Amino acid sequence: MNPKRWSGMQRGYQSGQDGESAGRNRDAEFEEGNLSAEQLWAIWNAGWTVFLDALDALAPANLMQTLTIRGEAHTVLEALQRQVAHYSGHVYQLIFLVKTLRGADWQTLSIARGQSAAFNEQMWKTQA
Repeated sequence: MNPKRWSGMQRGYQSGQDGESAGRNRDAEFEEGNLSAEQLWAIWNAGWTVFLDALDALAPANLMQTLTIRGEAHTVLEALQRQVAHYSGHVYQLIFLVKTLRGADWQTLSIARGQSAAFNEQMWKTQA
C-alpha cells in the first residue's frame, strides 16, 4: 500500500488536486528490501491509515467532483472504485502466494471445494 497516493486528500477534497503525489517513486515500490515483519506491518498500517483518513475527510458532495490521477480525470467516486479494485487484486495475489506456499496445508477461506451444494442447501433451509 502506498501512503502517498491518498495523502493529499487527508484534509479533504481540493479542486485541481492530482491523486498521484509528485514525490512518489513508483518504481522503488517494486524493489525488494530486507524489511522485518514489523517494518512491513508498519508500512501496511501507515498506508491504510492514509487511505482511511482520506475517506473520513470526504463529504458526500465531493464524490462527483473531478480528481485526476497522473492527469487522467476521474470523479472522486471513480478514483475510489479504481483504488478498491486495485487493492482486491493485491489481496488475491497474497492469497495465491500463501496457498502456493502452504500446499496441502492450505485451508480455504470460503466454501470448500465440492461443498457448494451442501452449503447452498443449508442456506436455503435457514431462510425458510
